[in-house]
Amino acid sequence: MQKDWIYIIVGGLLEIFWALTMKLSVGFTQPFWSIITIILLLISFYIFAKGMENLPVGIAYTTYTGIGAIGTLLFGIFILHESVTIPKIGFSLLLFFGILLVKWNSKEE
Repeated sequence: MQKDWIYIIVGGLLEIFWALTMKLSVGFTQPFWSIITIILLLISFYIFAKGMENLPVGIAYTTYTGIGAIGTLLFGIFILHESVTIPKIGFSLLLFFGILLVKWNSKEE
């Protein structure tokens, strides 16, 4: 079961990078970044699918997308210099703690 969670986490981390390369692809008009985006997306989905084999789908997907959402937000702030606001940070923390609470309160099958 531990291996499944590693897959989910790695897939979620890759989601951050395909989201960022999608931004760099400028709507898939930049061939290099478009190809990198598609490759990362496929690898991320494959690893995520491997992690879902023995985990409840709702918990696995929530964790995967949460890692991607929070990680992409942080990369946007620190790498792309996007705006930082109190609500953005507050709601991101709410999302983070919500994911942790869902995980901690779920029964693994």
